[in-house]
Amino acid sequence: MAIRHQVIEQPPEAVWAVLEDPELYGEWVVGTLASWPLDNQWPQVDASLGYSVSLGPWSYEGRTVVRRFEPRRWLELEVHSGRLGTARIAIEVRSWGGHTLVIVDEHPLRGLGGALHAAPLDLLIQLRHRSMLPRLARLVERMSPAAASVDRIV
Repeated sequence: MAIRHQVIEQPPEAVWAVLEDPELYGEWVVGTLASWPLDNQWPQVDASLGYSVSLGPWSYEGRTVVRRFEPRRWLELEVHSGRLGTARIAIEVRSWGGHTLVIVDEHPLRGLGGALHAAPLDLLIQLRHRSMLPRLARLVERMSPAAASVDRIV
């Protein structure tokens, strides 16, 4: 299991504004080129978003399904990655002294990834999270109305 956390210097509402926009996942999820809603229900349970991944000449389109949603607290996703199987990604959002603590717990769930799940795969996921969570923080800070008002003052 790969668990990582990040303190984001914005309130939880600012973090949720990003998590609730399915078109923004392509901006902070490492490896994802673009994302788009597959229905108008995101982030309700069973809602889906599509995503595209590209690595050199190889490209793939997959989908992510919401499995658990507790507004302003939890978002659990099942990412469908074709032959590799699926992964569970749980995102917990906690208020942290006026800021936000985001905890991400990811592991392979089904298919080839689930069958071959071992410590080396967790290491790769940890490395991905080292980039992904700071990207999320930068996006939240950029999108935050409070950050926008400070930019106007300076």
